[in-house]
Amino acid sequence: MQFDTIAFVQSPFKQKFAIPRQPNLVPEARGSLRFAPTYCDDDLLRRLDEFSHLWLIFQFHATASQGWTPTVQPPRLGGKERVGVFASRSPFRPNSLGLSVVENLGSRWQDRQLFLDVGGIDLLDGTPILDIKPYIPYADALPRARGGYAQEQPTQAHRVQFSDDARGSLLIEEERHPGLEALIRAVLSQDPRPAWRIKEEDDKQYGMALYDLNIKWRIAADVITVTRIHRL
Repeated sequence: MQFDTIAFVQSPFKQKFAIPRQPNLVPEARGSLRFAPTYCDDDLLRRLDEFSHLWLIFQFHATASQGWTPTVQPPRLGGKERVGVFASRSPFRPNSLGLSVVENLGSRWQDRQLFLDVGGIDLLDGTPILDIKPYIPYADALPRARGGYAQEQPTQAHRVQFSDDARGSLLIEEERHPGLEALIRAVLSQDPRPAWRIKEEDDKQYGMALYDLNIKWRIAADVITVTRIHRL
């Protein structure tokens, strides 16, 4: 089978670390689909604005070359218990395909390029999009469905604060990236550390790349402190 890439994701997430583990856990995470030249056609999006949410079918391009295994260790189970790969949303799959539901924020043209803006994304920058389908509430939202070991939405248990140095940088960078503070707070409140570290005492300093910025932070008890923000 061969697939055309119809669009590429433009996302604030420049690395796998700190990407929300599911779509819409961080509504503040917004991005765009930049359509390939062959698909820069308004007709392809006719009446798409009637749908508030969309399904994106994409390729896990950053991990596709790493292969797959029959079982994986999902973060929801602490990263220590194995389940079948088809009972997970792991990126390490036989065909490295992913499925994500996002908010439809509308299309636009810029410099003769067609874009579709989307919200609540959990996608790495540069992700190839293979298809777009409308989200149909009566068919796609099933209130009696069972969610197995992931029945409940994760809680946002961590308070996020900024050091004086980080706060000063944030005020400057917000001018280039509106909503940056809200995005940092939302991403960090989910605790993006590896699952196996979450219940341990942890004095490590972490860093995550958002846009063109390196966000440094530490965690103590249930408080995450952003210590520094600087450009990559």
